[in-house]
Amino acid sequence: MDEVVFGRPAAEAVVEQLDRLGAQRAFLMVSGTLNRETDEIERIRDVLGRRCAGIFDAMPAHTPRAAVIAATEQARAAKADLIVTIGGGSITDGAKAVQLCLANDVTTSDGIDAIRTRGGVSPEMKAPRVRQISVPTTIAGGEFSSIAGVTNEAKRQKEMLRHPLLMPRATILDPELSVHTPDWLFLSTGIRAVDHCVEGICSREAQPYGDAQALRGLSMLAQGLPRVKADGSDLDARMDCQIGTWLSTGPLASGVPMGASHGIGYVLGAEFGVPHGHTSCVMLPAVMRWNKPDNAERQALVAAAMGHPGEDLGDVLDAFIRALGMPRSLMEVRVGPEHFDRIAAQAMKTPWVPRNPRRIEGPAELREILQMAA
Repeated sequence: MDEVVFGRPAAEAVVEQLDRLGAQRAFLMVSGTLNRETDEIERIRDVLGRRCAGIFDAMPAHTPRAAVIAATEQARAAKADLIVTIGGGSITDGAKAVQLCLANDVTTSDGIDAIRTRGGVSPEMKAPRVRQISVPTTIAGGEFSSIAGVTNEAKRQKEMLRHPLLMPRATILDPELSVHTPDWLFLSTGIRAVDHCVEGICSREAQPYGDAQALRGLSMLAQGLPRVKADGSDLDARMDCQIGTWLSTGPLASGVPMGASHGIGYVLGAEFGVPHGHTSCVMLPAVMRWNKPDNAERQALVAAAMGHPGEDLGDVLDAFIRALGMPRSLMEVRVGPEHFDRIAAQAMKTPWVPRNPRRIEGPAELREILQMAA
């Protein structure tokens, strides 16, 4: 990433980025809600003028393969030289996938098999030539990573795409755009960012560089999210949450893996359509409680950063998430015990479960965690 721009109007910053990069044919991948129900996208299109080569506003949640191919076809036909995303994490991930599809001549859903990561290893492929800038309206943090999650609809599985150049060239943080994001979505994706911090700090592979960013980011999120809950028009609080989210990606960006909360979350999203943020709301406290015998000292750092030194982290997270009005059980997101065997089996195949700080040898341990979150 070249730049992170914050505290500036998005329309102004997008134009400056196109000027900096010399882009003449920007393809916009945007939130359908923002495009149809507000004038925010129209304002950005107006300032881009003839440099707006096309627009795609039909990316569903969880970034299904079919939508990625549809966006790729439009970007290819538009002869795009830059992708500009304005919206949530599914759109951001979708544009990352489009970059790889364009570079590697992927034209069908099945063709994505040639570029997806298997067993944590990315295949040989051509590097993206058409890059991306991102204007996020949620705060899960995908705009700061070189990883994309795409859902294989046929298998109902979340699959990873990874390449160093999937990282956006620039990210533009404009809190005013996020005012249009539904409260539940902004706050729940904030818990996704908290999850990045917590699992990064509590990893058995944690290191000081990632810790420094995640601890500061966690503190900003722990203070900012309740302020947004109390007053959705508080732009300073929203900015703090956006900056905290940027910092939350420090561990992952520096090679620290996530754990079982993320691994189980992949399955809940792809199999059951549970929003990304809600998966963290439901699973993170349970995973911390299950992990505590192996990393109590690391969990103590997290509790202190959230303003509750000496308290049990599972309890701190539970109370924090409840106070934001978010779901706290699998039952609340309509996932029952009859599905636990399948969830556990699928989660074992994700890249994160094998690197959970407390060793998970098989599905039986995952079922224990799921039962704690039931």
